[in-house]
Amino acid sequence: MGKSTYLLFILNILFFRNIQAQIYRPSATAEQRANELLATMTLDEKIGQLTLYTTDWGSTGPTIREGYKNDIRSGACGNLFNSHTVGFVRELQKVAVEETRLKIPLLFGFDVIHGYKTIFPIPLGEAASWDMEAIGRSARISAAEAAAAGLNWTFAPMVDISRDPRWGRVMEGAGEDPWLGSRIAEARVRGFQGKKIGDTDAVLACVKHFAGYGAPIGGRDYNTVDMSERYFRDFYMPPYEAAVKAGAATVMTSFNDYDGVPATGNKYLLTDLLRKEWGFRGFIVTDYTSMNEMVNHGVVADDKEAGELSLNAGVDMDMQGAIYQRFLKKSVEEGKVKMADIDEAVRRILRLKFDLGLFEDPYKFCDENREKSVLLSPENRAAARDISRKSIVLLKNDKNLLPLDRNRKIALIGPLADNKGELIGNWNGAGNANDCVSVLEGVRAQAKGEVLFERGCSFFEAKKEWLEAALAVAKQSDVVVAVVGEQAMMSGEAAARADITLPAVQEEILIELVKTGKPVVVVLMNGRPLAIPNIAENAGAILETWWLGTEAGNAIADVLFGGYNPSGKLPMSFPRSVGQVPVFYNEKNTGRPFDPNSKWTSKYIDMPNAPLYPFGYGLSYTTFSYSDPKPDKIVFKKGENLQITVSVTNTGSRPGEEVVQLYVRDLVASVTRPVRELKGFQKIALNPGETKAVKFTLTERDLSFYRRDMTFGAEPGEFEIMTGGNSADVKKAKVLMTE
Repeated sequence: MGKSTYLLFILNILFFRNIQAQIYRPSATAEQRANELLATMTLDEKIGQLTLYTTDWGSTGPTIREGYKNDIRSGACGNLFNSHTVGFVRELQKVAVEETRLKIPLLFGFDVIHGYKTIFPIPLGEAASWDMEAIGRSARISAAEAAAAGLNWTFAPMVDISRDPRWGRVMEGAGEDPWLGSRIAEARVRGFQGKKIGDTDAVLACVKHFAGYGAPIGGRDYNTVDMSERYFRDFYMPPYEAAVKAGAATVMTSFNDYDGVPATGNKYLLTDLLRKEWGFRGFIVTDYTSMNEMVNHGVVADDKEAGELSLNAGVDMDMQGAIYQRFLKKSVEEGKVKMADIDEAVRRILRLKFDLGLFEDPYKFCDENREKSVLLSPENRAAARDISRKSIVLLKNDKNLLPLDRNRKIALIGPLADNKGELIGNWNGAGNANDCVSVLEGVRAQAKGEVLFERGCSFFEAKKEWLEAALAVAKQSDVVVAVVGEQAMMSGEAAARADITLPAVQEEILIELVKTGKPVVVVLMNGRPLAIPNIAENAGAILETWWLGTEAGNAIADVLFGGYNPSGKLPMSFPRSVGQVPVFYNEKNTGRPFDPNSKWTSKYIDMPNAPLYPFGYGLSYTTFSYSDPKPDKIVFKKGENLQITVSVTNTGSRPGEEVVQLYVRDLVASVTRPVRELKGFQKIALNPGETKAVKFTLTERDLSFYRRDMTFGAEPGEFEIMTGGNSADVKKAKVLMTE
């Protein structure tokens, strides 16, 4: 080696060491450190930070393709998902920080949707609790477990509003209402991210799916979404905005198009709205190969064009499609994308890696002792049991059939009565069905009388001998508890159903059980609202229990025997028939609103317009009465707050919790407005005979909407204020807003 070559070699080493020292200096901001590191990176290494690959965990255990390991070594892959457990994460992180030129640590993501190892109710079920503290606690525990298993990023919360139960992914969201959905989005983001990003009991949140994914035509997953901008902003956008304003670190694009442009290539959504209007500073990741799928959408000719459209629209990270890795360098050379935009995308990702503290300690989420002590701990299971029972909704309770007398002889029947495999539901993280408490186990643990069990039928198959055995134990018993519903994979991604009734064989056995003359309690497990008019008519009592997770059996037994008085309320309307779908409470009036005495109004000729069970509905083992809502003033000026007070009394004989709901209607506006909109709720506990005054504050923003000229604000005029225990059963008062 010549002197000049040697000198250059030494200078390069010193330069690199100096840059490394700057990168790791704790006094600098994440922005400064990201810029300093960015200055040392080749284009290939930059593109690597924009690349996210999956391991082979789902099918072959904790393994990764050798090609992906080589990509990590070369700097061509800067992030992984489906890589969890401390041992596996440490192995892969070691490659990144000990075998690469720049030693940039990896991000590790995973779908921690409703629990990592301790599985909580599905998100739609948790939404039924209307309990923000409980929902936040569930996310906190899920994050702590995920972080203890080596993860630092979750692909949650899903905040898509949906009014169509045919869409299988309603199970992942908060239902049909944007106001409730916004509060839940905030609670989940704060729960996942904890006190601050970088804590070892927290993970980065990822708001998904941006945007409008919950409104596919026909309820078919991945289908087209088509609506006006006003409708989009009024009903579908608020939870995304709330999650971003709550500090969500990342956002995931959706599979659908909006206004003819797929979300992954939609500059209006990703740059104009998300970044410029809302001020989002984190990074945007695609959903699984959604960049590639824009070719099928027909807006680009090939994968290379898809990458260019995505990068220019504002997408920072390519999940699994490998488009950036394969084509982005050539796109830069051809001037199809700007180096400055690539640098900004890399900067966003590096900032979060610095914020996580991975450069100081790339193994900070790899503590075996913490992993052993945190996962599925007794404290976590106790929390899961509490949150699970809060998520149960009592839909019917004729003659106070529930709670059950522990001394009664019970026949437990149905395909889900002694089933653990389905209890953790879809998107169940690293949960293990063997850790679950079955309904049979939970009931037998609390019952004092005999508990007889027969399956009666499978999910889809009936046999004469099964039915005969079930009817025999039913006749021997004092009460029948039938546990029926969907299999976990019947809801979730790619699980749209055109028929949302209970599988026929299960409904048939329920009717046969009713014919025995024994009182029948139906326990439903499902990931979506079901159309169950026959069950609603014939069953004595109905509990909607969703999929509750690890502690399902104990939580259900707590409610069946009265150890916990159910307090859940539906976050999504239950239709009478799929023919009503989409059915939702905050519809707009028409020029010919429903009139039962006139054919020439908006209605069906074969069934009522109203759902079987409306949004916000849920019974208790006690009863509640409401006073009329009392505004603190009948006339108020625009910009002033309005105080609403309603008195609620427990008129029954048991302590109970009630979700007091506040709705508003703008009676005359420049554009049509919903017949009612949720604008507040409070969950209160009342002893028998106790009365509480519940106070709400309405702000000008609560009364604002996108007006005729698409500006956002309130308009003076008359408003109807409504309070009650669900969206259909309310008491009203009128107020007037003036200029």
